[in-house]
Amino acid sequence: MQRRHRLNRIVSAVVERGRVDVPSLATEFSVSPATIRRDLEALQQQRLVCRTHGGAMIHAAFNDLPLSYKKAQDLPEKQRISRQAVRFLDGARVIGTTGGTTVSQFIGLLRDRDDLTVVTNALNVAIDLAGSPGLRVFVAGGEVRGSSQESVGHSAEAFLAEYNIDVAFLGVDAVDAVAGCTNYDPAGARVNAVLCRRARKRIVLADATKIGRVTLAQVCRMAEVDVLITDSRAAEAELEPLRRQGCQVVRA
Repeated sequence: MQRRHRLNRIVSAVVERGRVDVPSLATEFSVSPATIRRDLEALQQQRLVCRTHGGAMIHAAFNDLPLSYKKAQDLPEKQRISRQAVRFLDGARVIGTTGGTTVSQFIGLLRDRDDLTVVTNALNVAIDLAGSPGLRVFVAGGEVRGSSQESVGHSAEAFLAEYNIDVAFLGVDAVDAVAGCTNYDPAGARVNAVLCRRARKRIVLADATKIGRVTLAQVCRMAEVDVLITDSRAAEAELEPLRRQGCQVVRA
C-alpha cells in the first residue's frame, strides 16, 4: 500500500474510533510500529491528529477531512452514485450543489450540458464548470473552508437565499433516520441548509460509509429529503428506517 493511501486510512480510522494506538495500526496495515509513528507525526503536522502516548486522537482543530484525503476514498461507488444522480435532473433548469467528492464526481458529468444554470457554494465545483460554455454558474462568496472548498458564513447564506432552485444535489457527512443529514462543520451545515430550503426537490448523495452515522450539525431532516442515492454496500436494515421517513432510497 502506498503511503498516501495508508495516511488516508489512518485518518479515517481516527475519525471513526476517536483514538488509535500504534501496535493495532501496525498490525492492521502490516508495517512496523516505527512507520506508524512517522505517519502519525506527519498527520499531526497537518493538524489532522494529535499524538498521544502510544497512539493518536482527533486534533482539537479538526472539523472535517481535507478534500485531498477524501477524493480517492470509495471512488468506484461515488462514480456509480453520480451516474444515478444524473437521472434525477428531471428537466431541471436551475440546480444547486454543495461541495464534496461525490458531488464533484456528479458535476463532472454535466460539463457538456447546455441547458443548466448551476448555483453553488463550492469553489471547486464552480471552477470545474467555468470552462463549459453552455452552462451558467453562480458561486457564493464568504469564508472558504479549506477542508471542503466551500464558502460559508452570512455572505454565502444570503447569496443562496436569493435563488429559486429546481433540484438541489447535497453532499453530507452522515445520514441517520433520527438525526437526519449532518455535517462536521456547523457553518457549512447552515449554508447547505439554506440551499436545501430553496430547492423544490432535494437529492442527497452519500456513499454507504455515511449511512447510520451522526456528525455535529444538522443540514436537514430525512423527511425533507426526496431521494437518497447511496451504493450497494448499504445494508437494508439501515435503509429501511430512512424509507419510513418518506425518502426514496436508490442503491447504485
